[in-house]
Amino acid sequence: MDQRAAFDQVVKPEILNRIALRHRFLSRMTLGFVAGALTVLTFPPFSLLLLVPIAYSALFVGLRDLSFGRAFLVGWAFGLGQFGFGISWIAESFYVEAERFGTMAIPAVAGLSAGLAIFPAIAAALFAEIARRGAMGSLLTWLLFATSWTAAEWLRGHVLTGFPWNLASYALVDYAAFRQPAAWVGSYGLSFLTVFVAVLPGAAAMASGRQRLTISLMALAGIATMWAVGTLRLQSDAQQPPTVDLRIVQGNIPQEEKWAPENREATFARYLELSTRRGDFDVLLWPETAFPGFLDEDTEAQARIAAALPEGSVLLTGVPDRVPSDDGTRYFNTVQAFGETGEILTGYAKYHLVPFGEYVPFRGWLPIERLTAGLGDFTPGPGPRTLALPGVPLVAVAICYEIIFPSHVVDDLFRPDWIFNATNDAWFGTSIGPEQHLASARMRAVEEGLPVIRAANTGISAVIDASGEIVARLDTGETGIIDASLPSARPPTLYASFGDWMLLALILASWSSAMAPMRRLTTAA
Repeated sequence: MDQRAAFDQVVKPEILNRIALRHRFLSRMTLGFVAGALTVLTFPPFSLLLLVPIAYSALFVGLRDLSFGRAFLVGWAFGLGQFGFGISWIAESFYVEAERFGTMAIPAVAGLSAGLAIFPAIAAALFAEIARRGAMGSLLTWLLFATSWTAAEWLRGHVLTGFPWNLASYALVDYAAFRQPAAWVGSYGLSFLTVFVAVLPGAAAMASGRQRLTISLMALAGIATMWAVGTLRLQSDAQQPPTVDLRIVQGNIPQEEKWAPENREATFARYLELSTRRGDFDVLLWPETAFPGFLDEDTEAQARIAAALPEGSVLLTGVPDRVPSDDGTRYFNTVQAFGETGEILTGYAKYHLVPFGEYVPFRGWLPIERLTAGLGDFTPGPGPRTLALPGVPLVAVAICYEIIFPSHVVDDLFRPDWIFNATNDAWFGTSIGPEQHLASARMRAVEEGLPVIRAANTGISAVIDASGEIVARLDTGETGIIDASLPSARPPTLYASFGDWMLLALILASWSSAMAPMRRLTTAA
C-alpha cells in the first residue's frame, strides 16, 4: 500500500472524525450558552414559564455521553449565558460615578459571570460523570441531574459569602400555586422540583417506546402535584394580627444626587413632605439610607421627624451609623426605630454586606475601591434580630442584599410577625435588577410564612403577603407613598422550622432512588 492510499484509508478518516467530534462539542457548548441565556427570560419581569423545560432539557440532552471535562465546559457555557445576561444590570452601578468606575463595568460583569458560571459547570460535570458510569440508561437519570443542579445552587448561595441570585425556582414566583411548595422545602428545594420536572421533556426525547410515555405521564403528574399542593396552601387560613396601618415612602432620589451635600436638605424635606400627607398610619417606613447622614447625631432632624409622626406611631428608617472604638471609627448600615418624640427606640445593623459595595474583601491585597461613598468599610452586625416596638407586631429587618438569602433573614429563636426590607436599588436604574430583587423578597415571604414590607428609594416598594402575593407596589422611578394594612402572618412553615435540612433529606432520597439501578448493575456483575 503506497503512502497516498494509507493516508486515504487510515489517517484521513481519523482526522475527519476528530474534526466532526470537535464540531459536535462546540455545537453543544453553543447550545449550552443559548439555553443558559434563555433562563433569564424565565425570571421576572418576563416569567416565560414555557422556556423553563426548553432551557434545562437542552442542557440535559447536551450532556449526554460527555466526559467530566467536556461536561464541565458545556455547563460553564450555560452559566455564562445565564449570568452574562441575567446580572448584566450590575454594570449600571459602575456608571453612577462613571468617571471613577465606568471603565470597570464590562470587565467586572464579565468576570463575575465567568466565576458564577463555575457552579452550573460543577453540576453538569458531576451529573455527567455519575451518569457515564452506568446510570444514564436509568429511567431516573433526571433525578441525578436535578440533585446535582440543586447541590450546586446551594453551594453558590454559601461559598465566599454566597450569591443565591436567580435560583431556578424563581421562574415560578409569578405563579401563585407553583411558588407555594417553598413553604416546605425552601427556594433551593423548589429549584430541585422545578429542574426535576423541567428536564423530563429532555428525558422523554432520549427514551423510546413505553419509557417515553411513562416519563411524559410523570411530568404531568409532577406539575399537577405542585399545583395541587400550592392551591391547598393558598386556601388555608392565615393568622389574624392586630390591625396595623403602614405608610411606605418612596422618595425616588437618584443615586448620583443622594449624597451631594447641597441636596441633603431637599432629600430630607421630600421624605418629610411625603410622610405628612393626609392619612393615618401606625408605622412609617423609609428605605435604606433614606437620611443622607448620621441621624442619631442630628437633634434638629430628630425634632423634625417627631413633628411629622402622629401620636403613638413609630418610624423605621435606613441610616448609616458610626461608633468610635479603639481601632478607629466603625461604620454600620442600619435601620433605626424612632418614637413620636424623636428618640431612638432600637435598631438593627446589616450583617450580610455586599462585597466591593460595602466592604472590600482581602483589603490590603486588592488595590480596589468600594463603589459606595464613605470613609471606610462597613462593619457587619451580629445577625438576624427581631425588634420589639411599642404598639407594633414583632418585626425582623433585612437590609437590601440580605433579603436574597434563604433561611438567613429571621431569628429562629424569636419569631417575628413580619419582615421589613429596607433597600436602595437606585444603583441599578430601570434595569431588570430591581424586579429580580423583588422576586427574592416574595420567596422569603413564602418560605417564612410572613408578610414582607419593602421600602425602596427609587422602587420597587411593595406590600407582600405571606403567600408571596404583591398587595400594593410603587414601580421603579415613581415618587409617592403606599398606605396599607399589615397583611396577616401564617403559622410557622416547615421550612421556617427546619431550614435546609428538608432540602438535604430531599436530595438524599432522590440520590438514593436514582443510584439504585447502578447498585443493582454492580451487584449483578
